Amino acid sequence: MSSLVFRIVRAVVLAVILVAAALALFLYLASERRLERRYDVQAGDVPVSDDSASIARGRYLYSTISCGLCHGDDGGGKVYVDQMPMGRMVGTNLTNGRGGVAGERTNLDWVRAIRHGVRRDSTSLILMPSEVFVNLTTADLGAVIGYLRSLPPVDRELPASGFGWLGRALLATGRLEILPANKTPPFREPEPVTPGPTAEYGRHLADIAGCHGCHGHGLSGGKVAGPPDLPPASNLTPAGLINWTQADFARLMREGLRPANAPVHEFMPWEVYRNMSDEDLAALWAYLRSVPPRPFGNK
Repeated sequence: MSSLVFRIVRAVVLAVILVAAALALFLYLASERRLERRYDVQAGDVPVSDDSASIARGRYLYSTISCGLCHGDDGGGKVYVDQMPMGRMVGTNLTNGRGGVAGERTNLDWVRAIRHGVRRDSTSLILMPSEVFVNLTTADLGAVIGYLRSLPPVDRELPASGFGWLGRALLATGRLEILPANKTPPFREPEPVTPGPTAEYGRHLADIAGCHGCHGHGLSGGKVAGPPDLPPASNLTPAGLINWTQADFARLMREGLRPANAPVHEFMPWEVYRNMSDEDLAALWAYLRSVPPRPFGNK
């Protein structure tokens, strides 16, 4: 290779390296800008009680609206996604044990995190379903906070959530909607509804359990936001459940099995929903039967 050709090849290689480095720096700074954005949320006061009935209500809600999926059944946190180069997602240790945050959080901190998806420094949390939990009544949110404060200490030190190069690139270009503060609406106290096996209360349960997040506000299913290999959500309107009985629905929620013993996809958190009472499952079924029939995917 002549010296001229060598110099040209070297120049091209250096140019490619510089462009790649500049692009990597741009993506890092752009993603960091999104992660460091501050949100001005109006986190109102939430009364918190430590009486046994309130704590029991908080324990029930914690075990039925998917809190344990990320934070563990004991509240001690866990790594629930570890897929580099996309990223690693970690549910915080919510107790006052070693590695936990309960000892340093005020009631206002809990409200900002659960209801608005925002940390105490006003940056957004990652993958916190506050767009669902914003539907909790003030009394129920207070019960959840009271339960969290009652948790026994769990000594579990965990790594921080973080993004790999692919996650950074998707976040920087707006293709990874993973920051809850961007999509959580302002809080409005839900209309009071009496608990019971009614469609009205079933709609409230669907709101706080995240059913509409995957199946759509019309419950007709379709594409789910998340990893590309996820199957579409099922049509839960009467058009999609035309041959289902209430017993079929209860079995799905209790055992993760469709009619004819077909297992539901693992992304469906039936292991959480199986903790619901019979009355609450009956309310959900009544709600599903009450919505207008829709064709599949017409959310």
